[in-house]
Amino acid sequence: KLEKVKKRESSILTDLEKTNRQLSRVEFELRKYRKRLIETESNISKVENEISLNKSNIERQREWIKRRLRAMQKYGSTSDTVMLLLSADDISQVMRVGKFLQYITVYEHRMLNAYREDMEDLNEKEKQLVKLKTELMNNRERVEAEEASIAKTKKEKEMLFASVRREESSYKNMLKELKDASKKLLDVIRESEKTDSFSAKGFSKLKGNLPWPVNGKVAIPYGSQKDPQFNTPIFRSGAYIQSNDNSFARAVYNGKVVFAEWFKGYGQLVIVNHGEGYHTLYGSLSEIFAKVGDIIKREQVVGRVGNSGILNVPGLYFELRYKGKPLDPLQWLKKR
Repeated sequence: KLEKVKKRESSILTDLEKTNRQLSRVEFELRKYRKRLIETESNISKVENEISLNKSNIERQREWIKRRLRAMQKYGSTSDTVMLLLSADDISQVMRVGKFLQYITVYEHRMLNAYREDMEDLNEKEKQLVKLKTELMNNRERVEAEEASIAKTKKEKEMLFASVRREESSYKNMLKELKDASKKLLDVIRESEKTDSFSAKGFSKLKGNLPWPVNGKVAIPYGSQKDPQFNTPIFRSGAYIQSNDNSFARAVYNGKVVFAEWFKGYGQLVIVNHGEGYHTLYGSLSEIFAKVGDIIKREQVVGRVGNSGILNVPGLYFELRYKGKPLDPLQWLKKR
């Protein structure tokens, strides 16, 4: 047991990030197969409608062919033509009748060709329908498999958290790692300020008027807290806003993306420079929609909310920093 604890203490955040990366890959695959599933269902519905239309056309054409065959059987295939020509009074009428008969022949040929083409099209559509239904079944199986994989990975994450919570040394080690990660994050921000020429004004006047980066409720607030189990002091540099899995994280103000990738302890993270020394951080994302260098607008989507951070519930980890120092983000957001 001691060896297991020591191994875990080597880097809890590394184990967590490995699990989160695996979870992120599986969730991406799940979204892909769910999209395919919806597209396949839509295609099946479309093809079924086309088949129904084809069958209606074919039925009308069959009725016309039956009537034509009965007429030919009753009067003969050429008798009606001969009678029409003999009933003409002069050559001009004969020519008109002949032209009329020619139109009838062309029409009959078109009807028969249309019948043949519709039958061929129906055959192809029915083959397509069988293929789509097979594809639908395969996609459903893939979705079920990915959902099972996600459930398994989430269970592993829960077990990792449970083991950390049971052992005070592991928990303290994780808090130390998070503190170190926060310092490294400060280095990233300071480095970006040195190398990035982006400048903007106006952010400092928006305290209490910024839009919320995601709809949800604050699960963990900013600031100093004390762990109830181990009585350990904790300082949280940001707020965790719990929300739905498929919610989108939006920039609270215009700015430039200076970081957009995985960061240990923060999951998938986007950092936006708003000028005047202000930065906002959007962590625990399941998917990032921005890249370094992008100029973004207020309320523009920067990512999809997930649980790639240190918590095991969907939500957004949100920080606001001035010259690298964390500020209480809730004091800057609009009151609700």
